[in-house]
Amino acid sequence: MLAFARQVGPFFGEAFAVLAGNRTRSFLTILGLIIGVAAVIAIQILGRGMSGAVSGVLGSLNDQSFFLFPTARQADIVKASITYKDIERTKSLFPNIVVAIPAGSVERLVNAGHRRARLGISADSDISFASVPLAFGRNLSREDVTTSAHVCVLTNNAYTRLFPDGGDPVGDSVRFADRRYVIVGVQGVPTQGIVPVTFGGDVSIPYTTYQLEYLRSRPLFAARFVVADASKISETETDVIEYFKTIKAGRSDYQTFDRKSFSSSVDGIFAALTLVIALIGAVSLLVAGIGIMNIMLVSVTERTREIGVRKAIGATSLQVLAQFFIEALLLSLVGCGIGLIFGLIVGYLVDRFALVAISGVVPAIPWLQSVAIAVGFATIVTLVFGTYPAFRAARLDPIEALRYE
Repeated sequence: MLAFARQVGPFFGEAFAVLAGNRTRSFLTILGLIIGVAAVIAIQILGRGMSGAVSGVLGSLNDQSFFLFPTARQADIVKASITYKDIERTKSLFPNIVVAIPAGSVERLVNAGHRRARLGISADSDISFASVPLAFGRNLSREDVTTSAHVCVLTNNAYTRLFPDGGDPVGDSVRFADRRYVIVGVQGVPTQGIVPVTFGGDVSIPYTTYQLEYLRSRPLFAARFVVADASKISETETDVIEYFKTIKAGRSDYQTFDRKSFSSSVDGIFAALTLVIALIGAVSLLVAGIGIMNIMLVSVTERTREIGVRKAIGATSLQVLAQFFIEALLLSLVGCGIGLIFGLIVGYLVDRFALVAISGVVPAIPWLQSVAIAVGFATIVTLVFGTYPAFRAARLDPIEALRYE
């Protein structure tokens, strides 16, 4: 192995000199390879980044909760409205459901001392739908729910608008709709970027209090549920949809939304997109491979007399084969190396200045996978398209080669 390395070592210098002497031709030859590798690597990074973006945007929604609402495309969406009692009944009908409350919010002018702001008031339970860390105090408790207590939890948005000077507001009170609510907790900054995705209002109160104060017998168009077993959430969603369809005698249609199904849909979209980009990369690989084979065959033809001289002074067929094989290998490595760099740069820039800004999540760049793709492409191109010209050069008869003009 060491002796072979010593024999082929000088060929690398010669190969570099040959390729450098024909820069334009060499660059145009590997351009397709650069585009293919860069496209495949960039889409791999973007796919990973999009998964992180979905996780960031939906980061506050836990995996055990889902929403139910009428399907938009139906004859009369008003007839698809549901009632608070219908939502409550699901807990006794479906054992996997542990929380069932109205979704949505109502806007009210909220007063905190001399500060006031128009904020959304929403219902919540002691088992929350969102996994947002607390900055102060606690979440709603079971006792708050069972006693229909006049307590509330503020989001970070409500806290900064009502208490711009900061400090711990737990124990203080706010007033809205001629009612006084004691603040028991304040949520921290949610882990999301510039997209204002929220799953509740700015001020959360016990859903029993919400029903007494704001709903009464008013119709609803959405409900929120928390399940005990997340692995059965799809089955539970199907049962709940069928239950509400039955209530409306099949004249209304409903759909659900949960983090897992949404993430799966996005992953499916990017899987299809990755496949399309992979096919484009394969076409670029084929074009680049044909270009490399073509340029190597032209090189063999142009250097036929040189090959004859080499063989006449003692060069073996293996040495000639190694010389041209190394030239094809260098073309492939340079093309895949440039494509790797461009793919990483494009993927990183889009992740950093678009997806991270949207989601607030910084995804890990798949360095090892990207390098493996580049090396794999280089290996395939070299073996498939670089071997034939090298064998053709090695098989030239030295006497015929010396006669070539």
